[in-house]
Amino acid sequence: MEDGSAGDFVLAVKSEVKTGSSDAFPKENFVEVGQSETTDKDLLCPICMQIIKEAFLTACGHSFCYMCIITHLDNKSDCPCCASALTTNQIYPNFLLDKLLKKTSASQVSKSASPLEQFRLALLQGYQVSVKELDTLLSLLSEKKRKLEQEEAERNMQNLLDFLHFLRKKKIDELNEVQTDIQYIKEDASLVERHRIELYRARDKYLSKMQMHSGELQESWFSSSLNKDNNDLMFASGRTHGGIPTGNFQYKNVDGKSQASSFGAQGKEASSVLTSQLTSQSSLAVVRKKRVQSQFNDLQQCYLQKRRQLVNPLQNHDKRFADVMQREGYSSALSDFQSVLSTFTQYSRLRVIAELRHGELFHSANIVSSIEFDRDDELFATADVSRRIKVFNFSTIVNEPPEAHCPVVEIPTRSKLSCLSWNKHTKNHIASSDYEGTVFVWDVNTQQSVREYEEHEKRVWSVDCSRVEPSMLVSGSDDCKVKIWCTKQESSAMNIDMKANICCVKYNPMSSTHIAVGSVDHHIHYYDLRNTSHPLHIFSGHQKTVSYVKFLSNDELASASTDSTLRLWDVKQYLPVRTFRGHTNEKNFVGLSVNNDFLVCGSETNEVYTYHKAISKPLTWHRFGIPNVEDSDDEAGSYFISAVCWKNDSPTLLAANSLGTIKVLVLAV
Repeated sequence: MEDGSAGDFVLAVKSEVKTGSSDAFPKENFVEVGQSETTDKDLLCPICMQIIKEAFLTACGHSFCYMCIITHLDNKSDCPCCASALTTNQIYPNFLLDKLLKKTSASQVSKSASPLEQFRLALLQGYQVSVKELDTLLSLLSEKKRKLEQEEAERNMQNLLDFLHFLRKKKIDELNEVQTDIQYIKEDASLVERHRIELYRARDKYLSKMQMHSGELQESWFSSSLNKDNNDLMFASGRTHGGIPTGNFQYKNVDGKSQASSFGAQGKEASSVLTSQLTSQSSLAVVRKKRVQSQFNDLQQCYLQKRRQLVNPLQNHDKRFADVMQREGYSSALSDFQSVLSTFTQYSRLRVIAELRHGELFHSANIVSSIEFDRDDELFATADVSRRIKVFNFSTIVNEPPEAHCPVVEIPTRSKLSCLSWNKHTKNHIASSDYEGTVFVWDVNTQQSVREYEEHEKRVWSVDCSRVEPSMLVSGSDDCKVKIWCTKQESSAMNIDMKANICCVKYNPMSSTHIAVGSVDHHIHYYDLRNTSHPLHIFSGHQKTVSYVKFLSNDELASASTDSTLRLWDVKQYLPVRTFRGHTNEKNFVGLSVNNDFLVCGSETNEVYTYHKAISKPLTWHRFGIPNVEDSDDEAGSYFISAVCWKNDSPTLLAANSLGTIKVLVLAV
């Protein structure tokens, strides 16, 4: 190793410098004309195998990086190259090698530099250039500059032209889309105007018939009245000759006039009622118009989306179906949008029709965690943290005075309750989940548990009974497990291990093999229970924990999250449909329920919010009152809606808040 050492290299350089016969190259530049590969190897530190830094020479003639040799000598007392005895007192700075290393480094930098950089360095180092050479160089540089500017201008023009072509194409596409939309609107407006005229004609025809019928009645009455008056006149005249005064005739005549006046008054009253109805309808139309204007953008998007989607199905259907549609002026998209518009503008508020106190005022155990209607919507059950399931008769709550608002069944439980789910086949069975991780199936009639499952290791947040298979139910827990249960078995039928806490589970209403699972990982996992190794799809979009999942239909899934949004998903196409914003939900379970076209959820502002599935903004909302806030230890802002539930196929819903107040609300005009 001594032959290739840096120390030998230094000695060789010294000897060659002394015996060199040419003065063409300065001594300090001699190394630059050597073999680069050999030089590179000779300049490497034998310890770190990198270019030597702060070269130090040993007594035995080898060179190393200062830090490398010092570190080595801290552990050993020999030379790394020849193993000769060596101490820190026997190493010395190698100034010549340091100088050569700096020259070599500069040479390598210059070799890797661009020609322009090399020329600049040459000028800085004093390279002599004549005026003529400088003029030539300046001329070349000027020409090069003009060429570069020309190329840059051409590139800029090409970029601008490409942008304008792209913008033109985009605007043409937008124009074509707008023109197509305008054509749709013209067609639909013409169709709607035709139907409107038909309705007006039908109304006018109806009013004409009513007026004709009223005139016939009046004419008939006057005719009979005149005949009767004539008979009375003849009778009165005969009696006058017999000594009876003629005052009776005058009385009869006056009575006839009064009855005629009465009939006229009734006609005027009927006309007044009709006018009042028309005025009421006119004011209602104004209210609906304002609602349309307030949500115009969402409604416009809904209409155009439905109308544009109608084109593609026509391309895939046979020509005969398209001809029928054209001949009849039929448009399913227009019909769908009309349904959306009418249902959206039909309701403007939530009206309270009954109210129920659920426990003591301002008590933390009053929080209703779940509220559910039974199969026939005759009973509803509540679950709360007071460890009781209470079942109420809905008709009694709505129709009877408050003192009669008592539960018809009350079932005590061992732990705080988190969720309830009625069996949609067996009317008297209801499932519950609790904070200890237990899932129960109760018989409401006997108030006894039918099944008790204790396999979950932590709190169970959600339980749901299958609508298709009456013996099946699903639960989700903080132990990151989803379990499928069968009431015919004493243990779970299936287990799905997930990586995050489970907050909600729900069966697809038309399937016993498909479930939706929401968790703290911000996602919704959609599973086919016939293969649980991987979900069918993972719906992403929420920014925080998914607290509820509910199916509007076989293909539509709604979800709620503590990011203060609801979302609608298409579980058939695996696509997001719409995001609903308006309520506030950042930390609590505030409830979610769906019913055909409507969604309802709670808010941490102690309000209930309803949405139409086609509109992203709230349809209407209702604020719960807070009685005797001064007597409470908590602030008014700490109360929130904790559970909601629609009555099936009805504008009626139940809502409960953290104070234990339950209200029966109905969508109203």
